[in-house]
Amino acid sequence: MPTRRLFLATAGALAAQQQTPISPDPADRDWTGAKPIKYPDPDVIALTPAFRKYMIGNTSMKKLHTGTSWAEGPAWNGVGKYMVWSDIPANVQLRFVDDDARVTVFRNPAGYSNGNTFDYEGRQLSCEHGGRRVVRYEYNGTTTTIADKFEGKRLNSPNDIVVHPDGSIWFTDPPYGIGGNYEGYQAPKELKEAVYRADPKTGRVEKLTEDVSAPNGICFSPDYKKMYIADTGAQGRDLKVWDIDGTKVRNGKQLVQMKAPTTGAVTAFDGIRCDTDGNIWGGARPGVMIVSPAGEQIGMIRLPENCANVCFGGLRRNRLFMTASQGLYALYVNATGAHIA
Repeated sequence: MPTRRLFLATAGALAAQQQTPISPDPADRDWTGAKPIKYPDPDVIALTPAFRKYMIGNTSMKKLHTGTSWAEGPAWNGVGKYMVWSDIPANVQLRFVDDDARVTVFRNPAGYSNGNTFDYEGRQLSCEHGGRRVVRYEYNGTTTTIADKFEGKRLNSPNDIVVHPDGSIWFTDPPYGIGGNYEGYQAPKELKEAVYRADPKTGRVEKLTEDVSAPNGICFSPDYKKMYIADTGAQGRDLKVWDIDGTKVRNGKQLVQMKAPTTGAVTAFDGIRCDTDGNIWGGARPGVMIVSPAGEQIGMIRLPENCANVCFGGLRRNRLFMTASQGLYALYVNATGAHIA
């Protein structure tokens, strides 16, 4: 009987949630917990029936930290059970420790780092605006430069990063970190915006595509047969997809142009990550948007701040961490992250 009551309660909560008006404004809530939000969380909304399976009726969003200048680059470390992320203007990396919900300064200075991830040996990789490079932090505390130039010219400001099972490192290179002195050091571009593949074993850096106006977030499909790129340039502002053919990409096309659910205004993904069903989750006003592999906007999570990046973490990789302007948020979802970080 308790199981049946729980099932009915959850089903009823989800049904009620579908009646929640779709609005870009988050629900009014007291983040101190004095007046906890009622289940189901009104800020988790299904735009289509397909998203309902990923919603949990008896969980709500948590605010884990506040006070950053501009938060980006969350990455989950399964061995250490912590999530690291970047506060770019403050030039530090922070760490949320899962055991006791403690937040500490993890690396200072941090090269004005943006995107972070971990390789298959557990080493952290970061995109540094300051050094205009991709780096790997070694076990002994030293730093290895993975990529800082292409054909003799300096990269712009590597932004987001993922690791392929073959050991190669794929990253985007827009000019955001050299546009001023707030998130790096102002400097002229030496290269057109592009997406690259670096082989740490050989040191070779290859250009995958420059058919993007401002490549930002990057992720693979669960089977590593597709590469997704969030284009945040004025001429793009869409989610693009390519087929992966060995060490090359081909058949690039627009998967979807992101639009706000209520106004229809064009918005854009920033950081993106895939779940095991192939859905793409990413920071996009009014918070987090979820897109199916077919390009349909199926769900949204409203946040009180502009969300830049997301990652899946936790023991079962079913906790969505969201870096949003000054805050860090988390929500348990009925989805599993597809990749290591």
